[in-house]
Amino acid sequence: MKAEQVEALLTAAAEGVDTEVLTASESDGTYDFSVPDATYHGLTDAELRDAARRHSEAVTEWYFWERVAPDAPDRRAFLRWVEGADDLSLSDRRERLADGVARDWGQLRIRARTVEVGRRAYEVRHVDDAGERVEDLAVHTDPLDARELAKHDDRGRYRPLSTAPTLQRGWAFVDLEPAAVVRAVDTFYPATIANWHRERAGDLDVSHWRETAGRQTGIYGVVDTWDRGEGHEHVEWVAEACCADSQCLKRREWEYDEETDLDVHGGDGTFPCREPCSLVISAARRWARIEGEEARTYEFELTPSEKEQVEEIVDAVADGRADDVREADFSDGANRWRARYLRAKRMSDGTLSGVPTDRDEDGGGD
Repeated sequence: MKAEQVEALLTAAAEGVDTEVLTASESDGTYDFSVPDATYHGLTDAELRDAARRHSEAVTEWYFWERVAPDAPDRRAFLRWVEGADDLSLSDRRERLADGVARDWGQLRIRARTVEVGRRAYEVRHVDDAGERVEDLAVHTDPLDARELAKHDDRGRYRPLSTAPTLQRGWAFVDLEPAAVVRAVDTFYPATIANWHRERAGDLDVSHWRETAGRQTGIYGVVDTWDRGEGHEHVEWVAEACCADSQCLKRREWEYDEETDLDVHGGDGTFPCREPCSLVISAARRWARIEGEEARTYEFELTPSEKEQVEEIVDAVADGRADDVREADFSDGANRWRARYLRAKRMSDGTLSGVPTDRDEDGGGD
């Protein structure tokens, strides 16, 4: 144990220390000191130093959380969650930390371990790179490097939604201090730690669909007009389209309104979603305009297999697997050659089966 940790305890005892691992107080020049399995009264300065060294594990733990870990309650709670501090005894926790303990936060694998007396080192990498050797990954030590890594997926496509399950792989942040690991996580997934903590404390301020839609102005004001007193089925479709685990790693906590829950499952994410995000509202703006059109009856000529192929193409695009269909897999309706054949046969003039859309001038697009 470092001398600075003992001296910090003597200084703090003057104001009183009361934590899960130790208590210490000073009165009339003597100290009371206790740890879970021992209690001392009327200690001199030298006797308190001796007692602290005898119970170095507790003092070291107190020093880390009171002098090293970030002060902010949400950040401190997050670090305790990473190492299971609320679920394990001090001795069990320190034993696990010596080997390294890991938790997943979205697509991040966060690992904590003790590297020397009173110091923890953290590592962050993509969860799918958990088994990779660190020397095979691009190593970073500045948590703000996460801003660049979070911008694009593995195919180089821009990621407009930070919590989409499309985080690129191949990197690792190593040897981070407590404040730095929190900053890295908050850069990858902004506000997720704060909202997670608020939810645990029962203070998550949820803004449901109706409240959020009612706040929209300008070109997004059309979203509020989507509610026409005909139920909330359209919001069910929005949640199913945008808020599934396959599309966003947050767990949806917002509903239609305070009294009306949505039937669509909110997801299994570790951190909550407190309101429809800007991307959902942007998509809803488009759907609100499209849904303003009157339905029409069209007559198309398709073979049964062609009808099923159209359905398979919609499924493949919606599930994000269109790019994964093998070129020689002609059994899959979303196969590119099959789709191109269907287009050549049924859309030679650019319309499906030659049937014109006859769109109203103000309908759908913008």
